[in-house]
Amino acid sequence: MTDESTVERRGMFSSTPSDVVAHQGRTAGLVSRAIAASLDVAVVGLLLLAGYGAICGVTFLLHPRSFTFPTWSVLANLTTAWLVLTAYLSLFWTVSGRTYGSAVMGLRVVTRRGTNPSLLVAVVRAVCYALFPIGLVWCAVSRRNRSVQDLVTRTSVIYDWQNLHRTGPR
Repeated sequence: MTDESTVERRGMFSSTPSDVVAHQGRTAGLVSRAIAASLDVAVVGLLLLAGYGAICGVTFLLHPRSFTFPTWSVLANLTTAWLVLTAYLSLFWTVSGRTYGSAVMGLRVVTRRGTNPSLLVAVVRAVCYALFPIGLVWCAVSRRNRSVQDLVTRTSVIYDWQNLHRTGPR
């Protein structure tokens, strides 16, 4: 357990309960990861809805008298959703190791060296994640809580609350 003087000297605010700190750095299980993934799917859904709204708005501004809501094929919709999900995951895993869902759940994707994945690794992981989401279930039977995507890209998802509570510069 970290004492308050150490927390103050480091410029961190720690609202993390001490029993949770014991899990810091351990690989995350299925439930935490599934909740994070659900939140990420909701974020991507909102991004897609915002994009559709923007397209409708521009179309309306350009042709107000003949405006109709645009429609696309199921294949076009699924391809767009897959591309947005892949880009979202790749970007956030490369930059911070965590997406919105991961941040809420206190999770972070790390390489074997404990760093954020490179862009290439993040893209491969995101493609695997978006094409084969059921691969996440493998972490329930894996002794090391690793999903199929983790095995393919040699990454892990760990509990990492430490970097979430910093108040000063990083």
